[in-house]
Amino acid sequence: MDLFEHAGQKDQQEQAPLAERMRPTTLAEFVGQEHLTGEGRFLRRAIQQDQVPSLLLWGPPGTGKTTLARVIAHSTGASFESLSAVLSGVKDIRETVARAQDRWRMNRQRTLLFIDEIHRFNKGQQDALLPHVEKGTVTLIGATTENPSFEVNAALLSRCRVVTLRGLEQEELVTVMRKALESPKGLGGKVQVDEEALQFIADAAGGDARRALTALEVAAAYGGTRVDKKAAEEALQQKMLLYDKAGEEHYNVVSAFIKSMRGSDVDAALYWMTRMLEAGEDPIFVFRRMVIFASEDIGNADPRALGVAVDAMQAFQLMGMPEGALPLTQAVTYLALAPKSNAVITSYGAARAAVTEEGALPVPLHLRNAPTKLMKNLGYGGGYKYPHNFEGNYVPEDYLPEALKARRFYKPSANGLERELAERYEAFQRQVAAKGGKP
Repeated sequence: MDLFEHAGQKDQQEQAPLAERMRPTTLAEFVGQEHLTGEGRFLRRAIQQDQVPSLLLWGPPGTGKTTLARVIAHSTGASFESLSAVLSGVKDIRETVARAQDRWRMNRQRTLLFIDEIHRFNKGQQDALLPHVEKGTVTLIGATTENPSFEVNAALLSRCRVVTLRGLEQEELVTVMRKALESPKGLGGKVQVDEEALQFIADAAGGDARRALTALEVAAAYGGTRVDKKAAEEALQQKMLLYDKAGEEHYNVVSAFIKSMRGSDVDAALYWMTRMLEAGEDPIFVFRRMVIFASEDIGNADPRALGVAVDAMQAFQLMGMPEGALPLTQAVTYLALAPKSNAVITSYGAARAAVTEEGALPVPLHLRNAPTKLMKNLGYGGGYKYPHNFEGNYVPEDYLPEALKARRFYKPSANGLERELAERYEAFQRQVAAKGGKP
């Protein structure tokens, strides 16, 4: 490297974001993930013994996945190669593997291949890695925010150890920011930040160290040489939320929302709904989940619930945001507090199971359509009893195929308005039993 290249690299480092400048290079500098890097823990022992296997680092953004890969390479003397699953293909994998083979042949130096967002590799790209990971040509370290069980091929998954990283605790984030404030690589003591401001930023970062350092850098630029909580709030405007609409946390929050309504915890349901909205979720997505919920978890215990959900969605489409949050809130509170019954989904499941098990059973003759004389002569529609000709508009009759006469699919709950349906249902069943039909 000549003098000009060295100067250019130095300028580039100084211009890099604070989070990049503060990236640790050793385990001693690394903050967080004590369950992996603490004394006697798996990853520390593997590094100290120079026996690091291929790994899949699974965790939220900003928890140290890339940094850990670099620390491992630096600590074990391995050459560090990095690919992005978004930008790289099979050709890039082959070229990287060829360099790794040359490196080992000429210098007996191992290669650590880091693949960011490995879950974005398709099956062909993941398969291209298999033989090289299996032979040990490269030590693979893949980083992913998605559950590897769903996103990584079983063959590749079986050749790697999955390591789960956690979001950093608030005090750990404060420690990271204090280091950045003091370090010559960071802000070098030029900015004073109040403890309250540090706590606010740490809380807003949601376990993400990169986000905390970026927020600190913005707040320092906004607040000058001294940053208090007010300056931090004005710089950040609002708390940043962990909610990836295409990732696992998306499904976690949606799951918490549905389960809170199902558990009749209206306050929790409102919280998770607001989490989704404030993070930029499409309100129509939330409404669709509520319409499904109204049938699946409430059903006939309160038939009005489905209407409330649909009406609220239509009202939102007329209003838009921010006023549209009102019918959304109205619907959530109603659904959460409504009596619950899952009889709708269990009834359909039971009927579907009968159809699957028994196949297309013949329709009883008295229920068949008879538009022609031939069909009438064959007995189609013969003996059918028209309910409106009988007292109470009801007469006991066999409507199921012979093989299913003893089956009952609907099991109404005793909750809410479904109690009334349950009473009518049992009354009908008693009349059928008295006639000699199904019990």
